[in-house]
Amino acid sequence: MKAVVITTPGGPEVLKLQEVEDPEVKDDDVLIKVEATALNRADTLQRQGKYPPPKGESEYPGLECSGTILSLGKNVSRWKVGDQVCALISGGGYAEKVAVPAGQVLPIPPGVSLKDAASFPEVACTVWSTVFMTSKLSSGETFLIHGGSSGIGTFAIQIAKYFGVKVFVTAGSEEKLKACKDLGADVGINYKTEDFVARIKEETGGKGVDVILDNVGGPYFEKNLESLGIGGRLFIIGFMGGVKAEANLSLLLAKRLTVQAAGLRSRSIEKKAEIVSDVEKNVWPAIAQGKVKPVVYKYFPLSEAGEAHKLMETSTHIGKVLLLA
Repeated sequence: MKAVVITTPGGPEVLKLQEVEDPEVKDDDVLIKVEATALNRADTLQRQGKYPPPKGESEYPGLECSGTILSLGKNVSRWKVGDQVCALISGGGYAEKVAVPAGQVLPIPPGVSLKDAASFPEVACTVWSTVFMTSKLSSGETFLIHGGSSGIGTFAIQIAKYFGVKVFVTAGSEEKLKACKDLGADVGINYKTEDFVARIKEETGGKGVDVILDNVGGPYFEKNLESLGIGGRLFIIGFMGGVKAEANLSLLLAKRLTVQAAGLRSRSIEKKAEIVSDVEKNVWPAIAQGKVKPVVYKYFPLSEAGEAHKLMETSTHIGKVLLLA
């Protein structure tokens, strides 16, 4: 099969489509003929040599895919050859075929094309496992999403609105804020021209928000604590701004705040299967009803993975960038 190989750690130009061995299919796996895979920030870090795959996983990038099942491991009972599916994977999506533990496979949601379904597994599992399963965001609460126009952000806006949450977003341009508003965001804040802490205080009558989903990290840490209300929860899923922070920790105590962080890729197969099952039960109905839609900015062929990475690193995109196998 062909796969996108990181020939050496570096810029987008190190990604090359090459002929490689087919993946090994274990007893609990399904082999998927890939229709599409989607870019995630983690892929760009892996390309630079900063985020190696977990031990024993595919060395090729790609954390989600959609496609058709080609074969099954002997323990697999739910799926059959020919099923159209999408999946959360630990790597290997940038390829014509990928082997995936059966518990990380999802049916294509009704009304979504096979290729566009590749835009959902990573964002849905990330947002559901952090904000809903862990931070317990619930109807009637307020929620701030940093990077509202990202793949994670565009999904988080829609699923939060589906569950009756008031949504605040930050983004870096009026075009991005308009896209967030069109998806249902209640309040848009341009972080380049506004102080998001002041705007949150103003919009909430000084109370602050209940939950924040943050991918910036260090530079936003104290500002996030200031933006939370009593009993607020901060969930950190990335460090695009850096990993070091200085903060007034008394805010944690005074407001009874909770700060958590987690990644998805390094979790156990059992934990991923639990998250995927929860996503199918809670998120898939929202997609089937048309309340959560795929937001795809651009499609590239697998052979142009480098160009796709260049686009992602400009941060001009809104939603997801897909590679078609």
